[in-house]
Amino acid sequence: MKHPTLALALLLAGCRQDMHDQPRFEPLEKTTLFSNGASSRNQVPGTIARGELRLDAHLYEGTINGEPATSFPFEVTEQVLERGRERFGIHCAPCHGRSGYGEGMVVKRGLKHPSSFHIDRLRKAPHGYFFSVMTKGFGAMYDVSDRVITEDRWAIIAFIRALQLSQNALVADLPPQDRQRLEGGGR
Repeated sequence: MKHPTLALALLLAGCRQDMHDQPRFEPLEKTTLFSNGASSRNQVPGTIARGELRLDAHLYEGTINGEPATSFPFEVTEQVLERGRERFGIHCAPCHGRSGYGEGMVVKRGLKHPSSFHIDRLRKAPHGYFFSVMTKGFGAMYDVSDRVITEDRWAIIAFIRALQLSQNALVADLPPQDRQRLEGGGR
């Protein structure tokens, strides 16, 4: 063959297959594939998509018998509190501040001041209330459920409770040996 590069160019030009021209349907595209003209079938009533089964209302909704939960759906350990502290620092502290008084960096830049976690209303609120606010949003707070997984929301609540306790504890609440150390009677 006299011109192998010309032959190769002609061969490659005939094999072109563009990605934008592939045989597929766009979501909700009209088609004759099904009798209703849709390009996909509707979900069968009563079915649940893989990975979407959420039977534990306590864990996934923050409720027990339809009421906000007053308990945690799993044991609160030191690891859970540490995870909650870390997630709080990332997702909550920009607005609520590191200690939960609602004076985070975002507020210092002019956005709305959120409630302090240390007011009576929030100290007395059930754990499920905080879970609901994080999951659905409330007032100026947007929901964080697309950024913070379920277990981490509970860990954050555990850390908020630790913050509340740390800022509102009484000396009488301390064990005797810690009280004695605090009062200067020992090391």
